[in-house]
Amino acid sequence: MSGIGWFLFAAIYFVLLITLGVLTFRKGHLVLGLIGIIFPVLWLIGAILPSRRHR
Repeated sequence: MSGIGWFLFAAIYFVLLITLGVLTFRKGHLVLGLIGIIFPVLWLIGAILPSRRHR
């Protein structure tokens, strides 16, 4: 993969992480959001789970 390919991959990955992180915090999953800083896959889980406010 060329240099521009790596840059595009990194840019898309960064945008997705920020989007999923914000979505996780907005849905009320504070613990998943904080631990997601170390393990970003938790932001994906937090973004998929239903909001805690509607329970």
